[in-house]
Amino acid sequence: MKKEIKKFPFIQKALIENAFLSYKNNAPFDHCVVDGFLNSDIADRIADEFLDYESDEWYCYKNAIEDKKALNNWNLFPKTTYQLFNYLNSKDFLTLLSKWVGVKLFPDPGLNGGGWHCHGEGGNLNPHLDYSIHPKLGLQRKVNIIIYVSKELKPEHGGYLGLYEQSSHEKKPGKLIKEIIPMFNRAVIFDTTQNSWHGMSRGLCQPKGIYRKSLAIYYLCKPPKNVDTRGKALFSARKDQENDAAVENLIKLRSGLQTSKQVYKQ
Repeated sequence: MKKEIKKFPFIQKALIENAFLSYKNNAPFDHCVVDGFLNSDIADRIADEFLDYESDEWYCYKNAIEDKKALNNWNLFPKTTYQLFNYLNSKDFLTLLSKWVGVKLFPDPGLNGGGWHCHGEGGNLNPHLDYSIHPKLGLQRKVNIIIYVSKELKPEHGGYLGLYEQSSHEKKPGKLIKEIIPMFNRAVIFDTTQNSWHGMSRGLCQPKGIYRKSLAIYYLCKPPKNVDTRGKALFSARKDQENDAAVENLIKLRSGLQTSKQVYKQ
């Protein structure tokens, strides 16, 4: 027992392993939800280490389809956050995760698109498909782990993660199949290669000073033949944005490797 605790000092291994029993049987794509993903003391420390929302260190995405702040600079991560990301990229954890998912996975030490994420009042993330091929490693993005670490965020504050099926007649999200409340120390693990449309299904309506904080880490695999080579996320308009030419142009620019930076902030 002591050896197990020493080897897995950050995560609740048994809880995660049990959650994966239903991973491949969930709709609309392979996923599982783990309550208590991190050991409680680690979760508390991570929550306390987050940057102030008004810090100038954040990278800001603010446009009609996404409104969030992010940071993936290892040099700016405090001690526990740094150690946790290091562990989640380690051989020990990759061996476990590869076994649970059933595919040999590779880490992304650069945390491309990952790291700390934070949404404030009015925070938004339209339904989208994540990038398919890593722009520098050439591997396919296969699995996301999102860990929520906001102690004060309540269900009534919104910010739910929505999982959508794909439309039967076009490459857009169809019916909202599942909503996941961003509860403290809850992790969502999902496959990103199964037309895995996801986003914030309910906007944030929290009081000032309460934020939707999360850690995001992504795992890669060898790409199959005829893989979609998309190098950036593909967003979709919400219902109230349909037929809006400006939003459609924003989505087009956001999905291009050479044009995405033009529209991160508008």
